[in-house]
This record gives sequence, structure tokens and C-alpha cells, in this order.
Amino acid sequence: MTSALRPETTTEETKRPGRWLALSVLVLAVLLVAVDATVLGLATPYISEDLAPTGSQLLWIGDVYSFVIAGLLVSMGSLGDRIGRKRILLWGATAFGAISVLNAYAHTPELMIVARALLGVAGATLMPATLALIRNLFHDPRERSLAIGIWGATASAGTAVGPVLGGFLLEHFWWGSVFLINLPVMAVLVVVGIKLLPESRTTNPGPWDMASVVLSLVGMIGVVYAVKETAGHGFTWPALAAGLLGAAALHGFVRRQLTLPVPLLDMRLFRHRGFSGAVLADLLTILGLSGLVFFLSQYLQLVQGRRPLEAGLAELPAAIGAVAAGLLAGRAARRFSVRSVVAGGLASIGLSLAALTVIGQSTGYPLLGAALLFVGLGAGFSFTVTADVILSSVPKDQAGAASAVSETAYELGAALGIAVLGSIVTGVYRGFTAPPGTPAEAHESLGGAVEVASHLPASVAGPMLDAARQAFVDGLTLAAATGATVLLAAAAAAWYMLRDQHLATAEDLPTKP
Repeated sequence: MTSALRPETTTEETKRPGRWLALSVLVLAVLLVAVDATVLGLATPYISEDLAPTGSQLLWIGDVYSFVIAGLLVSMGSLGDRIGRKRILLWGATAFGAISVLNAYAHTPELMIVARALLGVAGATLMPATLALIRNLFHDPRERSLAIGIWGATASAGTAVGPVLGGFLLEHFWWGSVFLINLPVMAVLVVVGIKLLPESRTTNPGPWDMASVVLSLVGMIGVVYAVKETAGHGFTWPALAAGLLGAAALHGFVRRQLTLPVPLLDMRLFRHRGFSGAVLADLLTILGLSGLVFFLSQYLQLVQGRRPLEAGLAELPAAIGAVAAGLLAGRAARRFSVRSVVAGGLASIGLSLAALTVIGQSTGYPLLGAALLFVGLGAGFSFTVTADVILSSVPKDQAGAASAVSETAYELGAALGIAVLGSIVTGVYRGFTAPPGTPAEAHESLGGAVEVASHLPASVAGPMLDAARQAFVDGLTLAAATGATVLLAAAAAAWYMLRDQHLATAEDLPTKP
């Protein structure tokens, strides 16, 4: 790699006409993915009731999207660098909308899992492309920090819009309607994006190495599957085999990248301590959060008896905090320091999760709402600054690959979080002591217990539901404690790895690692 970039601060480049309008199109893609991720949690009880999945199938419905997207993000980010980031974004958005229809009309658990996996293939094209295009649209570092803040705030806004809109739809329509809301957003994105987005790609990028694509996909899925199975069912030979296969594939992927003249992912990026620290912070943060978030909507609806719309509104403080923090994060990191803002944000999330370890079936909303607000504030500060660090650490012609690494950490963390923390909740739940006459289906999931309770005598249904709800809460608090531990460890790691790291200014252009 050459030692430095060409100067990027010419007036024409720094003040590209229409860049803010183009940003509005990019954030639509972020909104699309964020809304889809959040509405699934609200729809889970309805999917469970309608499709009657087993507990294992329910977890697969929740995390197969993250499995696939984690395995393909690096490949799709690199593909966008080669064929054009605008092109792959518009193709991906079109596919995302079309496959959402398949999700909406899935009529068996198996078809739902397949539909979620296909949605992951389409989703893998969206997030790296949006961040890479921001890197190429905004050359002035302060403008880029603001643009990334708006990008992150929109993702957070999607987490707010998703539950509220999803709650409204679930109260008036069937659960499949929550996936159909992707269609109008996709249509606007494609139509407007064709006109407003500039095309960008890497000059002389080299071939797209299919062997690397396969190694990346097999490696990610194998490792995450092994973790999921071990966390949920203990040691098994199939899980060990999958883990070894995944580890071998990832090892082969890394070795291949180091020998290719033009690799799919330049592994030398990880020599930059700020880049590696930011990626690690993202992975651990999502790992600690995702499993809890996946079950929070079920807690609000199935334990506390809130309606879907009310449950969606109850989760609003997290999104409000994240939006506010995302818009202020760049300024805060320049005034104080990158490591203090990131580590402080992660510590805020960890302490908030620790506060949730005391919740019970009838816990009042003030504690839950305050904890969610501080989770959102911490996430907004942390994710916005780490995204800026990652993009600032690499040359702009590698923006797609760097963005893909960032998103891979996010999605891998989500998959591992749902696998590990979700399995903790499920494992504790399945062990609840049920009164005589309780069907086996009640032990599969809390949604299953609520469903079978409607067909049981009141003398059995009441004690069974009370025991099932308490077991669910016990699992949730244990998962919260585990998540808090992970986040506080991430805060300590970020404080160490991001020392001396700072956000770029117009006079401090990034150099190649």
C-alpha cells in the first residue's frame, strides 16, 4: 500500500453539489433494514402462534438473517467496490423488497427460515454500500462526521418507527404486514436513488475471487452455528465439526487474502489499532445487546400483557437516546477524545443492562424506560464514533471493504448475541416446573405456553402461565447480567485500543495503514 492518499480537499470534491440530497436516499436504505430488524421482535409472538415453530426454529427465524448477512457482507462490500456501489445498492434494495413479500406470506417455519436467509443475502448489499458512498460523497471530515451521525441516527429512528408502526399493523392486520412495509420504502429508494446517487467504484479492482467468497460464507456460518448449538444444547459432535470447519475456512480465507494481488479484504487494515479497536467494540456491543433486545418485546407483550403498539412505544426511549447521541457524537469526540466517548458509551449500556437484572413480572415502566434511554444514548455515541473511525482509517477506494468489516462485526455480534443470550433465556425457560397436565408444547416457548393455556382448564392454565412467565423473566435477567459483563469488558477494551485515536480534520487526512 502506498503511504498516503492524494489530497481530497479541493473545493469541487469537498462541496459536491447535491451531496445532502444523496444522503437522504442512503438513509432510506438504513431505515429499511432497521425497521425490518425491529418489527420481527414484535411479530415473534404472532409468528409463534400461527406457524407453531419449535423453540429451536424460533431462534433460527430470529438469527438466520444475521448468519447469512454476516457471511456475505465482506464479499458484497468488495463486489460493490468492483461493479459500483450505487448499482449494488439499488439491486439489493429491489431484491430486499421482493423477498419481503416471501417473508410476509411464509406459511411454515421452514419457509420462514428460508425467506429470512434470502433476505440476508439482499441485506448484505445495503449497509456497506451506504457507508462507502458516504465516504465518497463527503470528503470534508467534519461534514462526514455529521453525515455518519445522520446515518446512525436514522438507523436508530428506524428502531423507533419499526415497533410503533409494527405495533399498529399487528393490531389491525396479520403479522405478514410488518414485512410489506418494506415495499414503499424500497420503491422510493430505487426511483430517487437512480437520479441522485453518484456512482463510485475502485479503479482497477481486480477480479472478484469466488473462492474467497465461499471461504468467508462457510467460515462465518460454521463458527456461528457451532456457538449457537453449543450454547443451546451443550457439546455435540455436529457442533464441534461445524466449528472446526468454520475455523478452517476462516483460516483459509485469511491466508488467501494475504497472498492474492488484489484481495477481497485487505487484512493489513487490521494493523491500524484504531480500526481494530472500533471493529471489536462494535462486535462486543451488539453481542451484549442483541439477545436481550430480541426477547424484550416478548417480555412486554407476553409477560406484562401490553398490546403490540404499547410495547412498541415502550421501547421508544432507546431510539430517542440513540438519535440524539448520534447527532452529537462527532462533536463530542473532537472536544473530549474518541476513547472517552466510545468507552463511556459502552459503559452506559453495560450499567443499564445491569439495572435490568432486577426486573420482575410486574416491574414498573420508569426503571425500564430509564434503562432503555441510557442504552440508546450509549449506543448512539459509540456506534457513530466507531463508524467514523473505521472510515477515516482507510483510503476511500477501500471504503466498501472497510464498511463491510464494520457491518460484519455488527451482524456477527447480532448472530452470536441471539445464539448465546437467546439460548440462555430459552434454556432457563425450558426448565420451569409445570403443574400436572401441562402439554410439552408449553416448554418450547412462552408464546407456545400462552397458546396452549387457552385450551386448558383455568386450574391448570393459571399456575402454568405464572410459572412460565417467571422462568422467562429469570432467563431474561440472567441474559441481561451476561450482556452487562460483555459491555463493561468492551468499554475497558475500547479505552485501551482507542488511546491516541482521534477523528480526522480537514488538515489531518487519513493515510493508508
